[in-house]
Amino acid sequence: MKRIFILLVLLIGITSVKAQEKATLSGYIKDAESGETLLGAAVYIQSLQLGVTTNIYGFYSLSVPKGKYKVSISYLGYISYTEEISIDSNLVKEIEMKPNSVQMKTVTVSSERRDENVKKTEMGVIKMDINTIKKLPSFMGENDVLRTVQMLPGVQSGGEANTGFFVRGGNSDQNLILLDDAPVYNPSHLLGIFSVFNPDAIKSLKLYKGGIPAKYGGRLSSLLDIKMKEGNSKKMHGAASISPISSKLTLEGPIIKDRSSFIVSGRRSYADLFLKLSKKKERRKSRLYFYDFNAKANYRINDNNRVFLSGYFGDDVLGIGKEFGTSWGNRTGTVRWNHIFNSKLFMNNIVYVSNYTYKLTVNDGIEDIKYNSGILDYGGRTDFTYYLNALNTIKFGLNTTSYQIQSGSFTGKNIEDTKLPKSNAREFAAYLSNNHTINEKLAIDYGVRYSLFQNVGKATVYKFDKTNPLVYKANDTISYKKGKAFNNYGNFEPRISLRYQLNKQSSIKASYNRTTQYLHQANNATAASPLTVWVLSSQNIKPQIADQYSMGYFRNLFKDVLEVSAEVYYEDMKNTIDFRDNAELILNEFLEGEFRIGKSYSYGVELLVRKNIGKLTGWVGYTWSKTRKKIPEINRGKEFFASYDRTHDISVVAVYELNKRATLSSNWLYSTGSAISVPTGKFLFQGEQVNVYSDRNSVRMPSFHRWDISLTLKTKDKPNRKYESEWAFSVLNTYFRKNAYSIKFRKNEDTGKSEAIKTYFFPILPSVAYNIKF
Repeated sequence: MKRIFILLVLLIGITSVKAQEKATLSGYIKDAESGETLLGAAVYIQSLQLGVTTNIYGFYSLSVPKGKYKVSISYLGYISYTEEISIDSNLVKEIEMKPNSVQMKTVTVSSERRDENVKKTEMGVIKMDINTIKKLPSFMGENDVLRTVQMLPGVQSGGEANTGFFVRGGNSDQNLILLDDAPVYNPSHLLGIFSVFNPDAIKSLKLYKGGIPAKYGGRLSSLLDIKMKEGNSKKMHGAASISPISSKLTLEGPIIKDRSSFIVSGRRSYADLFLKLSKKKERRKSRLYFYDFNAKANYRINDNNRVFLSGYFGDDVLGIGKEFGTSWGNRTGTVRWNHIFNSKLFMNNIVYVSNYTYKLTVNDGIEDIKYNSGILDYGGRTDFTYYLNALNTIKFGLNTTSYQIQSGSFTGKNIEDTKLPKSNAREFAAYLSNNHTINEKLAIDYGVRYSLFQNVGKATVYKFDKTNPLVYKANDTISYKKGKAFNNYGNFEPRISLRYQLNKQSSIKASYNRTTQYLHQANNATAASPLTVWVLSSQNIKPQIADQYSMGYFRNLFKDVLEVSAEVYYEDMKNTIDFRDNAELILNEFLEGEFRIGKSYSYGVELLVRKNIGKLTGWVGYTWSKTRKKIPEINRGKEFFASYDRTHDISVVAVYELNKRATLSSNWLYSTGSAISVPTGKFLFQGEQVNVYSDRNSVRMPSFHRWDISLTLKTKDKPNRKYESEWAFSVLNTYFRKNAYSIKFRKNEDTGKSEAIKTYFFPILPSVAYNIKF
C-alpha cells in the first residue's frame, strides 16, 4: 500500500503547463484511401514545442492554452499535413492523411515519425512495417512475420526449421504473443516451419524486449503485439497469391461507407492435393495441410463509440488413411469497444477467448487410441487513457483471465484409459502509469501493476518427498472442491522508463521492469512441439519473476535517414524452471515432481543500425549475450548455459529498389551454435552400452549461418487496368550451408564405436510466388 500511496502522490502532484485557460484538440487520424486509423502519427505545435502521438487505435488528444496555432501532423510514408486551427474551446477533428506516392514505392522499416526512436521514452521496442516483411526473401513463397522477428537484435531463433524465438535470455514460453489482444499459444504451422500469422491480414506488429507497459503482464521476457487490419471503409479491395506451399485470398471493403468495414483473409497449403496424384493408394488417402482464416469487422456507432469484432481460426492436419491422424490448432476471438467520454478521457474495453487443442488418433484394426490435450484462456480488460495535459498522459485499468488446462486424455480399446484432471486458475490485475514530460530534455514513463493469481478447484494437489533430488516421490495429497479458490500468489510489478535528450539527434534512455509469470510450458527441448502441455503455478511451482535493467544510447544521422542505437541489459530471473534428466512430461499424473526450480540470469549488448527511407533500406543488428542457469538438483548444482544461449547473433538485412518495377532484397544471418550435452564416455550395464554425458549444455553445436536473396518484379501498368500484380522469386540458403538442426549419438553397428549424426533440413531452396491486388 505504501508504494501505491507514493505513486498516487506523484500523480496528484504532476506538473502542468502554464496556469491559464486551456482547450483540447482531439480526434482520430486516418489513411485517406482506406479509412484505417494510423498508429503512432505525430501531432505537433511548433510554437509551443508540444506534441503527442496517436495511440494504438489512432486517437490523439492535446491540451493547450486557448488560441490559434499551426498544427502539423506527420507520419512516415504519408504527405505531412499542416493546418492553422483556432482552439478556443474543446475541438474534435478527424484528419485523413494521403499516402506519399514517392515514399510508398520504397520500403519503410518503421511507420512512425523519423525521430521517434530518439524522442520516445520507449527502449527495447521495435515496430515493424508489414510492407517490409513482404519484401524480404520468403520461404517457399511464404513471407513470415516470426522469421522477420528472429532477425532483430536481442532475439534468437529457435532453429533452422522453427519460428520459435527467445528474447533476452528468456525461454520461448516466456513471450506473450497477442493477436488483437487475444493470446496465441502455438504460433506455428508444420511443426514450426511457418507461423500462423498471414501477412495479408496484419496491420502492425510491435515487439517489446524491455520497458513493457504496465497494462501488460503474464510473461517474463517479451510482448509481441500484433494487430489485424480493420478493412477498407472507402471501397472494395482484394488480394490473392499462389506459391509452391499455399494460396491466399483476402477481401476487404465497406459495409457502410465511412462507417463500417470488414476484412476476411484465408490461407491454405495443398501438399495433400498432390498426394492424391500418387499411384499408391495409402498416399492418396493421406492428409497433410494447414489453413488460416482471419476475419474482422468494425462499426462506428457515433463519434464517441466504435465496436470491433475479430477472430482467427487455424489448424494443422496430418493423417494416413484411417490408421493415423493428428491435428492441432488455435482459435481466438476478440470483441472491443472504444468509447470517448470527452476530449481528455478515452476508454477501451476488451473481451477475448483463446483456445489451443491437440488431437491424436491411431487405429491399426486392433487398437483405437485417442489422445487429447489443450488450453482454454478467456477474459476481459478495461483500459482508460486520461490526457491530463500536454505533458502528462495517465493510463489505468483492470483485467481478469481464466485458465482451463487439459494436460492429457488417453483412451484405447485394449489398454487402460488415462485422463488427467483439468487444471483451473484465475488471474486478476490492476495497473496505473503516467507518461510525464518534465521538460524538453527529460521524460519519464512510470507505473505499477499488481497481479493476483488463484488456483481453482476441483483439484488434487500432491506433496512430494524431495529427499532424493533425482526423483521426487508423491507421499500425500490435498483435495479441493469444484470452484474453491486456493493457493493465492500476489505480486507488485513496478515499471519505469526515462529518456534524456542530449540534442535533437541523440538521447540516452534507461528502464527497469519487473514481470511475473504464472503459466509455464512443460518442454525440455529447444523446439516447441504441438504435444507440449502448459502447467499452472501451484503450491509446488512458484511463479517465475524477472527483474530487467537496461540502458541505451540512441542517435539519428544524416537528417534522420539513419538510426543508430546501442543497448545493454541485465535480467535476473527467480524461480526458474527446468526439468530433471529423462523427465516424463506427457500423461504424467505426477508432472509437478519432474520440475526443478532455481535461478537464472542473462546479460548482453545489442547494436542496431537501421535505414528507413530511400531506395536502399534495411538494418544491421548484432547481439552479444550470455544466459546461465543454476538449479541445485541439476548439473550437480553448478551453473550451466541455457540450451538457447547464443553468444553472438548477427543479421544483415537489405532491400534495394532497382527501379519502379523491380526490388532486390537479401538477408545474411549468423549465430553461435546451441548449447548441448554430449557423451564423454560409456560403460556396460547388463550387456547394454550406456553413455556417460558431459556437464549439461557444456558443448556447442556448429555455428549457424545462411544467405537468402529475393527479387520482386511488378508487371507493367496498362491503361484502365483494375489490378496490379507481381512475381516474387527467392532463393533460401544460397550457398547450401548444412546447418545442424540436431545432433544425435549412436553406436556404429560395424565398428562398435559411438558416432555423431547431424540432421539438417534445408538445401538450396528456390521458390516463386505470384501476387495480385485488385
